[in-house]
Amino acid sequence: MLGRTLFATALLAVSGAASAQSLPRPSEFYFDTDANTVRPVIAVREAGDAATEKLVKAIERNPRAKGEVAQLAHMAMGAGRLDLGKQLYTRALTAIDRSDSLWRAVVWNYGWDLYRAGDFEGAYTQWRTLVEARSVTASWMPPTLALSLWSIGKKDEAVQWYAAAVRTEPQQWNTSTKFASLLPDWSDTERSMLAEVQAAWATNPPTWP
Repeated sequence: MLGRTLFATALLAVSGAASAQSLPRPSEFYFDTDANTVRPVIAVREAGDAATEKLVKAIERNPRAKGEVAQLAHMAMGAGRLDLGKQLYTRALTAIDRSDSLWRAVVWNYGWDLYRAGDFEGAYTQWRTLVEARSVTASWMPPTLALSLWSIGKKDEAVQWYAAAVRTEPQQWNTSTKFASLLPDWSDTERSMLAEVQAAWATNPPTWP
């Protein structure tokens, strides 16, 4: 369980969030794998209470730990301890420079944890930060940003981003029939939401540019 020591750790977090802004216009194609971003942050291999205990002890020994704090944040969010998870994520990101190889993965995972907690605006903010951080056209961007934008009511922008997925891999994204294999880590609800975007795209495909 997440005990008193963990709460004490969380109190050291520094709060802060980027304000919501519009995304840049989508590029034509998105072929980059961006493997350093789309990965879990794993500092310890244990699961459940054993992982929590090991992570807390590691943070006690080294308050500047980054991966450990990020993994603990993910676990807290998954356990429904949303405020604690957000505090821990903020602490991790405060300690990580954008040039750090861990930074993009932490932001990516924080976005998904926020989205799955129902904080769609917060998730959008995290993913937008990744898009703006450096020039990369990653394959995760069109479907993820289409889902995010649709969820916050920016439906025209969502369709524009989905169109980038179709331009990049038309045989994969021009229908929703392959979503289960293309997006195995997404929930059925998330794939169903993206299917709404696909249907809107099919009704009126945007032109490029």
